[in-house]
Amino acid sequence: MALRTLDDLGDVADTRIFVRADFNVPLESGRVADDMRIRATVPTLSELLDRGAALVVASHLGRPKGEPRDDLRLGPVADRLTELLGVDVRALDEVVGDGPEAVCNHIEPGDVVLLENLRFHPGEEANDLGFAGQLAELADAYVNDAFGAAHRAHGSVAALPDLMRASGRSAVAGRLLQREVEVLGRLLADPDRPYVAVLGGAKVSDKLGVLAALVERVDALLIGGAMAFTLIAADGGEVGDSLVERDRVEEVRAVMERAKAKGTLLELPQDVVAATEARADVRPQTVSAREIPRGLKGLDIGPRTVEEFARILADAKTILWNGPMGVFELEPFSAGTRGVATAIAGASAFSVVGGGDSLLAVNRAGLEDSFDHLSTGGGASLEFLEGEPLPGIQALEG
Repeated sequence: MALRTLDDLGDVADTRIFVRADFNVPLESGRVADDMRIRATVPTLSELLDRGAALVVASHLGRPKGEPRDDLRLGPVADRLTELLGVDVRALDEVVGDGPEAVCNHIEPGDVVLLENLRFHPGEEANDLGFAGQLAELADAYVNDAFGAAHRAHGSVAALPDLMRASGRSAVAGRLLQREVEVLGRLLADPDRPYVAVLGGAKVSDKLGVLAALVERVDALLIGGAMAFTLIAADGGEVGDSLVERDRVEEVRAVMERAKAKGTLLELPQDVVAATEARADVRPQTVSAREIPRGLKGLDIGPRTVEEFARILADAKTILWNGPMGVFELEPFSAGTRGVATAIAGASAFSVVGGGDSLLAVNRAGLEDSFDHLSTGGGASLEFLEGEPLPGIQALEG
C-alpha cells in the first residue's frame, strides 16, 4: 500500500497540524549536544509553516517511564528549534490537559508549540486511546516525521493517527519519514549489486533478526565490533576475554550455515586491536582475531581487517552500514570505525548509514556529505530491513 505524505494533505492554511517528531537527542548542561535529529525534521516543519499552518510539535526524550524528570524536559530542544526555524517555538510544561488545550486552541498560522516530553505521560508507551484522544483534540491533522519511533506501538505513533483517520482527519508522513521509507524500501526491494552490509556494535543479540534477514538479501556481510566475537567463538576461534554471548552461539551458527548455503560472503575480522581494558591510557596490541590471548579483549578491528573490508566495499554498488567496529569513542580503538567510514565514503556505491554510534562516527570524521542517506532510525531501521511491519508506518498507509 502507498504511504500518504504531505502531498495528500491539501490546503493546510489556517489549520493546526500535530507533528510527531523525533527529538530524542543528547543534552549536556541544558543544551542540545547533537542536533542532527532536530535538523532532519526542519524541512517538514518549514514546508507546513510556508503553507500557512500552525504547528503542535511533540516528541519523546529518553526513558522517563511515565514520570516527569527535569533533566529530560524539552526546553533545550525548543531553544534549538527556534534557532533553526527562525520563529519562536513555545515550549509547554505539560503534555496534555487544560493548559496545552487552551494554548493550542488559540494558535495562529506560523505559530509553533512544542508539547512537553510525551513519555512523561504513561499513556504514551501504553498506546492508550484516552491519551491519544487528548492529543487528537489539539489539532486538525496529523503528520508523523519520527521514523526513529515508527517501530513503537505508542500513543502518538499508532493510536493517534488511527483516531485522526477515524474522525475524518488526515494522517500522513512527513518528508523525513517519507525519505526513510523510500531509501530503506529500495534496499529491501531492488538494490544495485553487489550489495554489501556492514554490521557492528556490542551485542549480536540486538541484531540477530537483521543478520538473518540480510544473509538472504546481500552479497556480502562484513561483521565488526564486539558482536563479531560471538561469531568467531561459534566458529571455533579463541577470543580471550572479549565479549561473547554464549547463549546465542547456536543461533549464530545457524546464520553462518545459512550464509554458506546461500553463497553469501560472511567476512569476520582477521585481526583486532586488543587490550586488557577499554581505557584511553592502555597499551593496545594487534593480534589475530581467532587467537586472542587470555586477559585481552578485542576492542577494535585491526588494520588487515580494515584493508580487507575496504577491498570488498570498493566493488559494491549498494552499501548499508549499522554499528561501529569497536570502542571508537576512545582514540586507541577508533581507527577501525574511521577506516570503514572512509572506505564507504570513497566507494562508488549508494550508501546508507544508520544507528546513533555510526552517525556519530561519520560526524566526527567529517564525512556527513559523503553518504547518500543518513538514517535517523536505529531500531526502526533494523526492523524495517528485517521486513517487519512498523506500527507508525502502517498507520499512514492506504
